[in-house]
Amino acid sequence: MKQKDFKIAVFAGDGVGPEIIKEALKILRLISAKRNINLILTEGYIGGSAFDLMGIPLPQQSLDLALHCDAVLLGAVGGPKWETLDYSLRPERALLGLREKLGLFANLRPVVAFDELLDASPLKKSIIQGIDIMIVRELTGDVYFGQPRGMSRGKDGKRTGINTMVYTEDEIKRIAVRAFEIAQERRKNLVSVDKANVLESTELWRSVVTEVGRDYPEVTLKHMYVDNCAMQLIRNPAQFDVIVTTNLFGDILSDAAAMLTGSIGMLPSASLGKDTALYEPIHGSAPDIAGKNIANPLAMILSVAMMLRYSLMMPQEAILVEKAVTETLKEGFRTQDINQQDKKLIGTEKMGDSVVKNLHKLLN
Repeated sequence: MKQKDFKIAVFAGDGVGPEIIKEALKILRLISAKRNINLILTEGYIGGSAFDLMGIPLPQQSLDLALHCDAVLLGAVGGPKWETLDYSLRPERALLGLREKLGLFANLRPVVAFDELLDASPLKKSIIQGIDIMIVRELTGDVYFGQPRGMSRGKDGKRTGINTMVYTEDEIKRIAVRAFEIAQERRKNLVSVDKANVLESTELWRSVVTEVGRDYPEVTLKHMYVDNCAMQLIRNPAQFDVIVTTNLFGDILSDAAAMLTGSIGMLPSASLGKDTALYEPIHGSAPDIAGKNIANPLAMILSVAMMLRYSLMMPQEAILVEKAVTETLKEGFRTQDINQQDKKLIGTEKMGDSVVKNLHKLLN
């Protein structure tokens, strides 16, 4: 069989990024060795680390690398060290720039409650057991990119900050299509989240999602205001299958949903475009624990599973990576953020090694 080649851009980024990326690459190299594929892994700089080296958070060479790869693997960006920089030079601008330049319009954030971690959640077992939610967040519109934006000072010396919430019909339609397609492959239930009672941009959102839904009669569509959705995620998360929402609302709701699982360190994500995709954990750079070998690498490893599924077209291997994570949790291994009484507390590197060991068994 002819060997398959896949080009992957690897950006460790800031904070705990380099530590968790290291564990993710162990997974990829094992799969490369066990399957007839050639993973061309090319590392680059992004975020605060790129600013320190080159004076800009998204250097052209890093952007070019991302533009010519099959997928991008990202650790994390940001940290207090760079918060005093001009807004245009902050590490987060690199992530937003990548999303814009790569056309990454659909952010997928799965929220799954592992049976082994039910005690780690702040909610009752009866509420979270069995939840399996896919949050589909629009990624290139809304207040993050809308114009006009900025800060100004009036004649009276008082400052004004402006951000514009804007969506076009085409932007809404393409994310709605993606969400309906995902729901069609799952339990065929889609909740569209907006604030159509007070925001005209999301009034359009509701209208367009409804129109797209007519092409997917087998999928049940329900609309929900964002404040109610936030409440329902805590009260009865099991009611949700797929949630589709705007950039701003999705940013907030997915982080809130992360705590259903017990730790934000367990949630991966995929940002999909037409021709490429970016994969990253949603937990951020966690600079307070960087370099201490205590960060949870499982969200990063599960992001690799998403890359295998959506970009490398290796769904069986994706399932095996997810199973390896489950087996590791069943064995009682825990990092600090998900530690429970009478469990085996280990660090970042040993957690990665444990998943690799279990994956090696599954791949044989």
